[in-house]
Amino acid sequence: MDVQNAFLHGNLNEEVYMKMPPGFASENPGKVCRLHDLIISGNDAMAVQKFKNYLSSCFHMKDLGRLKYFLGIEVARNAEGIFLSKTPLEQNHKLALIEGEDAHDPAQYRRLVGRLIYLTITRPELSYCVHVLAQFMQQPKKGHWEAALRVSDLNLYAYCDSDWASCPLTRRSVTGYFICLGTSPVSWKTKKQQTVSRSSAEAEYRSMTTASCELKWLKGLLRFLGVDHSRSMRLSVIIICFT
Repeated sequence: MDVQNAFLHGNLNEEVYMKMPPGFASENPGKVCRLHDLIISGNDAMAVQKFKNYLSSCFHMKDLGRLKYFLGIEVARNAEGIFLSKTPLEQNHKLALIEGEDAHDPAQYRRLVGRLIYLTITRPELSYCVHVLAQFMQQPKKGHWEAALRVSDLNLYAYCDSDWASCPLTRRSVTGYFICLGTSPVSWKTKKQQTVSRSSAEAEYRSMTTASCELKWLKGLLRFLGVDHSRSMRLSVIIICFT
């Protein structure tokens, strides 16, 4: 369900609020949460529909139908029931049966899992896989470390573009890039290029060069912080064509 007045041009003047969840009320006395969306679930279809009708009589509500995606969790249904996707961890994993060499630095594994536990506060879809990984804190194997890295996604992804001859005075192009560590943005910049590019292709290459330099610097920074980024860094060039 969706509350219509959560949008910019809602039809209601009222705002919908709810009490703070347990654990947050003591830290935020006197505060409430402003409601945007809500999920209604239950094993009695008639009771659910009755409750939805009641909400619609009190507020201007919109029924979004069956739940498909919420807070990064994909919901699928079949004759056997409801399934929640857990893509951060491989399907049919056998982490409890992993054998072989121990992790190079068990303390590093514990620190990583500890950070992931903290991350579940804002990323609830990671709760299951973090719970599984936390079971091997005492003696983690190399396979456990690799599974933890899959969840954290410490790969660098970059996107760059250029605006050819955008300055009407100097005819210099503008470079722009945006770099993410996993799904978190860590570096971005827009700057006028130092020289005039005679073609849009040349401007794009200059933009790629600037983004590549930033990627190499970030990779060195991660190595300094103890994060070994051994995989290739991905650089995507955004090109808009007009016909």
